[in-house]
Amino acid sequence: MILMLMDWIRGRKIICPMAVTVVIVCLLPVAVFAARPLITDDAGTLGKGKFQVEIGIAVSDHRQDYDDVVTKEYRTSLDTAVSYGLSDDIDMILGLPYEKMKVDEDDATVHDENGLTDVTLEAKWRFFEKDGFGLALKPGLSFPTGNDKKGLGTGRMAYGILFIATKELEPFAFHLNAGYKRNENKTDERKDIWGVDLAGEVRILKSLKLVANVGIETNTDRGSSTAPAFVLGGLVYSITETIDVDLGCKRGLNKAEADNTYIVGLTIKY
Repeated sequence: MILMLMDWIRGRKIICPMAVTVVIVCLLPVAVFAARPLITDDAGTLGKGKFQVEIGIAVSDHRQDYDDVVTKEYRTSLDTAVSYGLSDDIDMILGLPYEKMKVDEDDATVHDENGLTDVTLEAKWRFFEKDGFGLALKPGLSFPTGNDKKGLGTGRMAYGILFIATKELEPFAFHLNAGYKRNENKTDERKDIWGVDLAGEVRILKSLKLVANVGIETNTDRGSSTAPAFVLGGLVYSITETIDVDLGCKRGLNKAEADNTYIVGLTIKY
């Protein structure tokens, strides 16, 4: 799947030049942990008794043409994740997502809703760590807290598991995720969702990191066989040892993915 992603990148005009540059750097043969604005997770854990709060805003646009009808979808997401270290090797993560979505067809608004979507609860277990190489598993549940009739949730509890691998080699790091989600829903979406993504990081200054991401997953839309794929590039700046701010630009590599997503976030550890 990673080779598929590279094939998609070649020959495509990417709106986020920074994303392409970062991907080229980070896919070179190459110690830090993954962070916002990456989609890919890392194998690291917080440590017993430690907390982390991540707050992020993402604004995206997506244009599609069907039978001479132009559909434009706009999303603004506010995601909050609160993590706690149950032990040195196990974290619990609570995800609280809020979303505003607007859909226009030929410039006429046909959908405009906002509210809490499906809350998630996950556990990350780092079961191996040696010489900068770590492995972890991350099972999780999503709860039908959003209103599926308004397009703000799936209407049913879903579950999944993510395999995570991290390799650190200062000042670089690689992170690989492969996962499965049983997407139980009332909205006629596909139920078996598979995904894989790869991220890279490089520390260019003491307080500044350059990050990149590529990924692909099964399309939840039963009417499409095209798997959404993306490329992302960004920066993470450490204000202090416990406070980070981040910026990112995510670009769809095909029409199944949102065209452009702009990301800003804050991470606090204590």
